[in-house]
Amino acid sequence: MTSIHVQPVIIAGGSGTRLWPLSRAQHPKQFLVLQGNRSLFQQAATRLAGLHAEDIDVAAPCVVGNEEHRFLVLDQLRELKDVAEATVLLEPLGRNTAPAMTLAALHAAAGGADPVLVVTPADQTVTDDAAFTRALQQAVRVAAQGSFVILGVTPDRPETGFGYIRTSGTRTGADALGVAQFVEKPDRPTAERYLTEGGYYWNSGMFVVRASVWLKALEQFRPDIAAATRIAWDRKTVDASFVRPGKAEFAAIASESVDYAVMEKCPDSSAYDIRMVPLAAGWSDLGAWDAVWQVSEKDGAGNACAGDTFVRDSRDTLVHATSRLVGVVGLTNVVVVETPDAVLVADRSRSQDVKHIVSHLDGCGRSEHSLHRQVHRPWGWYDSIDSGARFQVKRIMVKPGASLSLQKHHHRAEHWIVVSGTAEVTNGDQVILLTENQSTYIPLGQVHRLANPGKVPLEIIEVQSGSYLGEDDIVRYEDTYGRAKN
Repeated sequence: MTSIHVQPVIIAGGSGTRLWPLSRAQHPKQFLVLQGNRSLFQQAATRLAGLHAEDIDVAAPCVVGNEEHRFLVLDQLRELKDVAEATVLLEPLGRNTAPAMTLAALHAAAGGADPVLVVTPADQTVTDDAAFTRALQQAVRVAAQGSFVILGVTPDRPETGFGYIRTSGTRTGADALGVAQFVEKPDRPTAERYLTEGGYYWNSGMFVVRASVWLKALEQFRPDIAAATRIAWDRKTVDASFVRPGKAEFAAIASESVDYAVMEKCPDSSAYDIRMVPLAAGWSDLGAWDAVWQVSEKDGAGNACAGDTFVRDSRDTLVHATSRLVGVVGLTNVVVVETPDAVLVADRSRSQDVKHIVSHLDGCGRSEHSLHRQVHRPWGWYDSIDSGARFQVKRIMVKPGASLSLQKHHHRAEHWIVVSGTAEVTNGDQVILLTENQSTYIPLGQVHRLANPGKVPLEIIEVQSGSYLGEDDIVRYEDTYGRAKN
């Protein structure tokens, strides 16, 4: 039996603004653990690795992500023992899904190969992994014959937040329907009509197609995107962990989705056969807090709770606490989400409008739209515990074997106290080791570095003092992660 070669592709560049304050630009929803012990991104990678069958070979995944999230991607992939080492393609800036999918296709087609691309967003969830695998394997078998295949979800409510697929009723094989039309997000009366009439499915955003078919269709319908992406790909650089297309060349690519660039044009073209495989696997794109409530385990009154919560006399309400006790009384159809530096309270039916809060924060120049109080870095993380006019207190964790850059500050001095682990401290000309309860002082302007030479995480408390305490008061001389500016 000849095997079908599959290239899994995970599109991981979204920002997830409608799940604020838990999802933020620097740590978006695909990297959050909303259920169980794996993030949405990790769930996607694991599901695709499970596509193997007697007639299907699955390659190591290809992840297309944002440059700013590169170390989040690597860290979360390393935690997966059942997923082969991935190729990570980094976009220097967002250009939507059509260029992202094209980068993956060009990678997959190297050396004349023509695998079936299985392309999925990184921020979706399913409750029935076995049904998901069966549907996707069927899509792979149809796509191997040259068809475009998309997975469509049978709607169970008049949802206005999704695009729809109208099927033609014709079948290829047992489970693939013909596609007559792609439909934009409808208003409420139209969505209700779709549900009544039948034959309409939610567009899951998962595409299955041979690399050559995608590249041919893009060249036909959007030759500008095809040509510009090839130029950026030809100017790529490769290091041990990442593949980076040419930055200036990638910035010149038009921003467009797969649907607008190609898929919506295909049903009117006799050159491409478009098929849809129905997906009945408890799918959700978790596009807003209402969707999180929909898929969450609920009590007898329809309340879904996470974290340290107390709920009384409430119905159909979502309460998500991350750092402290949250108590609610007498609420109906409400979302309450608590983080250390921001709290959201919203009508559950208006959860799509959370994005307006994010836009307002961005317009005001506030950091809460982008950063959590705990900020992840390639070497670990820091948590800003307290601050005042001339001081700031941080809790810092450094991973085993990791180190911060060799650096100095023009406007602040620092005190470091080791809480746990072992710290290797470069302080001017001195290099010293500190253990639990030991401390050191870094004078203003002193070149310094913090490293963890041990095998367990290093935690310290850092007390900064000075006239300016912004993160941009830093001069890097050496950096393991390519951030040195001198």
